[in-house]
Amino acid sequence: MELHGNTAGLGPSERKALERLYRRRVPFSVATTSELTHSLCEASQLTRRQIGVLVNRGGEIEYVVVGDAAKLWLPDLGRVRAGSGRFRGLRLLHTHLRSEPLTRDDLVDLTRLRLDMVLAICLSPQGEARSVYYAHCVPSSERGGEPYRSYGPIPYAKLELNPEELVTALETEFARALRTRKVVAKDGRAILLHVCEKSRAHFVQDSLRELADLARTAGVEVADTVVQVRDRLDPKLVVGRGKLEDIVVRAMQLDADVLIVDRNLNATQAASIAQLTDMKIIDRTQLILDIFAQHAQSQDGKLEVELAQTRYLLPRLGSRDDSLSRLTGGIGGRGPGETKLEIGKRRARERISYLEDRLSQLEKRRHQQRRRRRESEEPLIAIVGYTNAGKSTLLNALTGSDVLVQNKLFATLDTRSRRTRLGLGISEQPSALRVSERDVVFTDTVGFIRDLPKELYTAFKATFEEAGAADLLLHVVDASDPAFEEHVKTTEDLLRELELAGIPRIVVLNKSDQLPKEQAEHLAERYEGVAVSATDPSSLSVLLQRIAATLALMSAAAGRTQELILPPA
Repeated sequence: MELHGNTAGLGPSERKALERLYRRRVPFSVATTSELTHSLCEASQLTRRQIGVLVNRGGEIEYVVVGDAAKLWLPDLGRVRAGSGRFRGLRLLHTHLRSEPLTRDDLVDLTRLRLDMVLAICLSPQGEARSVYYAHCVPSSERGGEPYRSYGPIPYAKLELNPEELVTALETEFARALRTRKVVAKDGRAILLHVCEKSRAHFVQDSLRELADLARTAGVEVADTVVQVRDRLDPKLVVGRGKLEDIVVRAMQLDADVLIVDRNLNATQAASIAQLTDMKIIDRTQLILDIFAQHAQSQDGKLEVELAQTRYLLPRLGSRDDSLSRLTGGIGGRGPGETKLEIGKRRARERISYLEDRLSQLEKRRHQQRRRRRESEEPLIAIVGYTNAGKSTLLNALTGSDVLVQNKLFATLDTRSRRTRLGLGISEQPSALRVSERDVVFTDTVGFIRDLPKELYTAFKATFEEAGAADLLLHVVDASDPAFEEHVKTTEDLLRELELAGIPRIVVLNKSDQLPKEQAEHLAERYEGVAVSATDPSSLSVLLQRIAATLALMSAAAGRTQELILPPA
């Protein structure tokens, strides 16, 4: 007979009166009984607080909740029952001391917890039941602007309500609406949340566009986006409490059960947001890890994903975090490390050590492969750049290969190397540098992204090692992207952090065919790069000449025999 909520200051007699509420029974076919109503009013008049009970469909009272004069604080009820269209199986009956209608907190609790219904009994000054307000959720097909319908005030003596008939009909309607709604994405619908300080407000639209691309790549349908610009972020919730309540109502309207936050959350923040919204909370790091888990193909890639996932989860294993919903699968709960996600901290650390050892062994093998490549003196050219800039398409165009190309972020996770013969023919003009053709190796790498999670720095060493061993970098930029300047800056910053800034590189302005010719030429001059379209092989001749010239000059500077053709200017 545990009492929940604001129990401080209750005397022994008040506690006994509240504990006696657990003895009451309320059939599912009636909203309330006269005995329960009398006991609620009596306890509320005695304590001068709102008193509520959560009644299951069997008629038993599962929770007795104590509030203050204006509101209740419901306990953590756990995850909603499984099944399309199903409600919680609990209805809330509580008192209002001031004869006020259902409050926003009442309606948010109704939608957030998917309660069968919420019913408020308004007291008269003498402490008797005067009138009733009640509300229930409604399917999206019946909604005007709110995900619920409220009624009242209804004189208590004239209340005629059969919750069993109402809730059964509503669950049938919800299930029918879900079956008829077109499912666009395999992992459901999500609301995107971007929270930033005023100093970063000018990046909002670019950030939201990128987050939407990440969500769609992960397999989620974007139902809506929410933005809040604050003077200072809330240390516990990040966003304001009122904004979270708006998101709860909006999620019910749109049948969304996932909230994707455009920043990295700590374990406390994720758990706090989940407790107030009852949604699955995915932060930026977890979203990127989920994409990596889907795209990893090689042994190295799968081990690296599992290592990054386990490192991400380690500080979160000590706290109860329903927001992760790991065992339900779907977004945020897949990948090679899925079966390891509920292990204890000690076993997690053991797993991390094992994965690090395995990756260390694979690193030695990669080192031997690079050493053999060095012995053959084949130049290595690494293709780097922001994610979805067209790196894989460029690799195919330069080498005639057929690596996977998708219009998605992080479509390439595993490094792919392709050998090709680079050369444009011996020129008969005296001004040309007469050298012979030879093989070069092009390597495609995983794309960079702003705020790259730190877990990925240490886990995905294979890609960075390939780039670090390169003789030349091709920095590919999507010139048609409105935020391409920010992407260039992000890539350059990451190259410096990875200590790769000293490697010679050529800026490749890809997708330039989508720009006016004058603008493409201006960008090429500004960045001292080459404007190309990776889907148009005829536009790559200038890039090939630039690569040949750069490698020939590097070879000459190193005192080696020039083996690449430098065509006449």
